[in-house]
Amino acid sequence: MTDLMPAIFLGHGNPMNAISKNVYTDGWASIGKSIPRPRAVLAVSAHWYVPGCAVTASLTPDTIHDFGGFPKELYQIEYPAPGSPELARRVRELLSPVIVGLDESRGLDHGTWAVLTHVFPDADIPIVQLSIDRTQPPQFHYEIGKRLSSLREEGVLVIGSGNLVHNLSVYAWGRSGVPPFDWALRFEKNVRELMLKGEDARVVAYGGLGPDAMLSVPTPDHYLPLLYVLGLRKKNEEVRFPIQGIDGGSVSMLAVQIG
Repeated sequence: MTDLMPAIFLGHGNPMNAISKNVYTDGWASIGKSIPRPRAVLAVSAHWYVPGCAVTASLTPDTIHDFGGFPKELYQIEYPAPGSPELARRVRELLSPVIVGLDESRGLDHGTWAVLTHVFPDADIPIVQLSIDRTQPPQFHYEIGKRLSSLREEGVLVIGSGNLVHNLSVYAWGRSGVPPFDWALRFEKNVRELMLKGEDARVVAYGGLGPDAMLSVPTPDHYLPLLYVLGLRKKNEEVRFPIQGIDGGSVSMLAVQIG
């Protein structure tokens, strides 16, 4: 019998985490060692935020270096995990009647590989990415997660990669030890408490959480992957936060693990 896989939201933060060793990357590595080995991974990354739903369907997805202004060393990273057209077709089947395109040309963006290079450093587990349809409201993304819940029983690890708090306009680039903004701490604490209480509806309707929400989620792309993971939660299932911290004052590195 296949183990019920957890579902995990990972705060990915700065792309430099791909080649760094710190409390966050150590935490990602620990998660990889603590969970059952998945048959495959379905990743929902903040960095594939486009009109419409699509899944990667290549057998050999490229490593996309979708950022600028970083050291040459970061652009040399390759994460040669295989793809899984089979899983891509399964996702399309589960999400019907939502139209899901099979994208055979897109690779893995840094929201996926920058964390998985620590979680699964051997790059030997098939990976498929699911896009975030930017034309749809938050409830849509939560419902998509619900439709994918059976994947957990099929040996598939679903990962959401973003940041619960993500405001780059005030991020302390190149500075360490910067204290978190009060509004970032309050918003993260509020959402954590709502998840623990099972009040998913309020987490989904995050715009109603006051001014702190507007500062913490100025654009929805990095927040929405959390909603996919919450949608995978079974009734009364445990929620844990294996990684915590706020980087640069305004980027939450919180990890949320279901199961």
